[in-house]
Amino acid sequence: MTDHAAAVPHAPAPLGGRLVTPVTVALAALSLAAAVVLVFRFVYGLGAVTNINDGFPWGIWIVYDVMVGSAFACGGYAIALLVYIFNKGEYHPLVRPALLASLFGYTLAGISVIFDLGRYWNFWHIFWPGYAQMNSVMFEVAVCISLYILVMWIEFSPAFLDKLGMGAVKKKISRLMFLFIALGVLLPSMHQSSLGSLLVVFGSQIHPLWQAGYLLPLEYLMTAVLLGFAVVVFEATLVSIGFKRPMETPLLARLAKFIWGLLIAYLVVRIGDLVLRGAIVNAFHVTLESFWFWIEMICFAVPAWLLAAPAGRGNPGRLFFAALLLMAGGFLLRINGFLVGYETGAGWHYFPSLPELVVTVGMISFEILAYIVFVKTLPVLPAQSAPH
Repeated sequence: MTDHAAAVPHAPAPLGGRLVTPVTVALAALSLAAAVVLVFRFVYGLGAVTNINDGFPWGIWIVYDVMVGSAFACGGYAIALLVYIFNKGEYHPLVRPALLASLFGYTLAGISVIFDLGRYWNFWHIFWPGYAQMNSVMFEVAVCISLYILVMWIEFSPAFLDKLGMGAVKKKISRLMFLFIALGVLLPSMHQSSLGSLLVVFGSQIHPLWQAGYLLPLEYLMTAVLLGFAVVVFEATLVSIGFKRPMETPLLARLAKFIWGLLIAYLVVRIGDLVLRGAIVNAFHVTLESFWFWIEMICFAVPAWLLAAPAGRGNPGRLFFAALLLMAGGFLLRINGFLVGYETGAGWHYFPSLPELVVTVGMISFEILAYIVFVKTLPVLPAQSAPH
């Protein structure tokens, strides 16, 4: 058996190994610190731990958890588009790991919204028809994200059923899985584009560099798919290194071709909109907004150069760096639009407090910790044959 043959993926299987390691202990400590801050938040209110105010009612929690976190969690959605919509079956080994990362990202995004609600005890109103605001973009986002979380848990249920040896139940669910896969493509398409629609609603309060009008839903949907692909590359690389598994470079290199094409299309839309609206002149003013705009654009432009040639897409280091920059670009696009470029009026300022940052880091840490536990105990990653 050759080394290449030894790396051929098989059916998913638990990785096994120790759950208590220096990495998991550190992640658990950061998660615990976030939990302590949240206890204070629920006892003493938002004002005790956050710097949000009447001018900036959306702080880093809501912007990262919902706007950024849900986009980072689009790996399952992006891979589902390739495998089930465009019939690219060679990417099927990436489906379950991507779905798991998406599952945690979206579930934590849904739960964390409660942290930002002043009257969090009324969160159930979103599910009660009498309180429905059918013309509200936020209502559509909330409903779609809630349904998508449920859909993803059902999509991931075969991993639990495999672990429990419940093959008969898995077979019954599999017969209906096409329906949930369809919903798993439709729902993210709706709410990711609607996150851009929120900025349309904000109107002139958004700086011209990020107020793209009716193109915002398209831009946010395109970058959500880009971020989904980038996170898949990022996750697959770290899993290969961290768990000492064979690199999936050939598969990821083919995936990078899709990333590059979509990235070029996004840059054309983004820059074309700025030029047509005449907003591009704002990029050459000496302001904080123009500085962060150029940093954001560099994070998108450099990956376009790195992935332009097949040699670049086949280089693991370049591929990983491009994915990292794309994640930074998508992060900045949303942070810039909802915080840096948010002009609510003179006299209002916002910068995250230390407790806000502790909770944000803790949520990310908990997501990584849960991912490690799941891949070690459940059949998520493809099994690898032992080397000859």
